[in-house]
Amino acid sequence: MTPPAASGASPRVVVVVQARTSSTRLPGKVLMPLAGAPSIVRMMQRVQRVQRADLRLVATSTDPSDDALAALCAEAGVPCVRGSLDDVLGRFVSAVPDSAEVVVRLTGDCPLIDPAIIDHHIERFVAEQPLAGYVTNAVRRTMPDGLDVEVVQPELLRRAHREATDRFDREHVLPWVRRHATTAHIAWATDLSAIRWTLDTPRDYEVISAIYDALYAEDPDFDTAAILRLLVRRPELLLIAGQDALDAADRTSWIQRIELHLQTPPPVPLQPRVPELP
Repeated sequence: MTPPAASGASPRVVVVVQARTSSTRLPGKVLMPLAGAPSIVRMMQRVQRVQRADLRLVATSTDPSDDALAALCAEAGVPCVRGSLDDVLGRFVSAVPDSAEVVVRLTGDCPLIDPAIIDHHIERFVAEQPLAGYVTNAVRRTMPDGLDVEVVQPELLRRAHREATDRFDREHVLPWVRRHATTAHIAWATDLSAIRWTLDTPRDYEVISAIYDALYAEDPDFDTAAILRLLVRRPELLLIAGQDALDAADRTSWIQRIELHLQTPPPVPLQPRVPELP
């Protein structure tokens, strides 16, 4: 299927959210309600606030199991491209317009994704050109699971589509890119990667739903800092979000670690590198 064009211009920065309903661990997770709306709708509301994006869309499959997801996107006014259920790399590439110069990959199980973190990845990607073909926080992990962002050069993505033959590479989209690209890593000074707010299990849903219930009504645009402050106030959520990596004995030290991170100034916008004169 031909990807939709952004209104008024050919999109240069494209955000593709990869989503399906046939999850084995939590079927239909992208349709589960968060503060009164399906999870994928809440996620796309957050993606809509990415300032540096020209086009934001969902890439789902042509399988009948995803008909409800495609219909929901149409109802919500979210562009949706459909492709192979199993060849996820092929589906993802088919969603990227020819005009794209920057491609952002997100997965639909991240309904607490932070638009400011996505913008920072895009800024870093532009600043690192032409050296870095891939910019991400998902390799050297320091951020909570559920804030994953990957930015890739379109030509490198299309090369992966042409050359990747391994089933793992086709299913998980960017492993081939990770092996072949020069990568710029984005990381926090304080490692909070043991905290989890990605939507993959009933326990994840318990945490994410509680976060939306606590924050959305007062501020629909709540950010990562607001979530972390909530976890400090409600350590029972912190322990659930920590899964098996955290326990009650570590609660005080983890609260201190979160508070240390919250004191860290946010990153300043990056400018493209100026080539050195010979």
